[in-house]
Amino acid sequence: MQHGKYRFIVGFLAAPLALYAIFVIWPFIQSIYYSFTDWTGLSPDFEMVGFDNYSKMLEDQIFWDSLWHSLIFALLLPLVTLGLALFFAFMLNVGGRRRKGAAIAGVRGSGFYKIAYFFPQVLSIAIVAVLFAFAYNPNEGAINGLLRAVGLDSVQPQWLGDPDTALWAVMAVLVWSTVGFFVVLFSAGMASIPKDFYEAALLDGASRFTTFFRITVPLLWDTVQSGWVYMGILALGAESFAVVQIMTVGPGGPDYSTTVLVLYVYQTAFRDGQAGYATTIGVALLVITLALAALVMRVGRRERLEF
Repeated sequence: MQHGKYRFIVGFLAAPLALYAIFVIWPFIQSIYYSFTDWTGLSPDFEMVGFDNYSKMLEDQIFWDSLWHSLIFALLLPLVTLGLALFFAFMLNVGGRRRKGAAIAGVRGSGFYKIAYFFPQVLSIAIVAVLFAFAYNPNEGAINGLLRAVGLDSVQPQWLGDPDTALWAVMAVLVWSTVGFFVVLFSAGMASIPKDFYEAALLDGASRFTTFFRITVPLLWDTVQSGWVYMGILALGAESFAVVQIMTVGPGGPDYSTTVLVLYVYQTAFRDGQAGYATTIGVALLVITLALAALVMRVGRRERLEF
């Protein structure tokens, strides 16, 4: 009986594991292999160059600038996005005023707010980037137009044209486009927390601020931790690439002020024809992503709370 059970399990998992190995593991192995070559990405001919690509990467200032921008995204984007999402979800579920028949309730119109916050998730990130590129236009954009409307004519930043503001303008778009997903996710988690916990805390004289940090965050910590890892991967991957590629001058400018690692991999491979060097940067990006995920899981590990 036991032998038949294990045979069934192995047979059930064989096809998925084979597909995973072919389409995920094997490309990783190929990338590591090509990182030791001078492959152009077009010609079938290439030579092994050893660690030359890695030595070149360590001396490449654009690589270090891109790495710094990616780390800013990976550290600040989850912090801002998850912080806002937790606050909004708390207000929508338990942060409202006490009403007749319900000591614990969300703000009025919470159902509408959840839809409004989630709406950016319906839009493609490419559409969001195009819309905000128009909004950031210094002459005809909605943001500077609003500043002029309220009498701030002297405050007219070159949002995407100034190296000091371009990176933060791009990050704001990523926050706007992703915060709604986590508002809905955290709202679902908060809805499962018994209201008795909040009522007992309020009867003991706890403030909303205290209940947020003493009840809500500890009971949602596993969800927050998973969200941090997801946001870190998102910030290092396709989302940041799409926004920077579409919105910024160059793209990646001005003066490489918004270039991120994934964009630099794309430019090196398809613009410069240095696929071998691009895979080297890609391997570095893989190591950084895995290290970030492991760090978050390690630092954020705590005793599991159940209710």
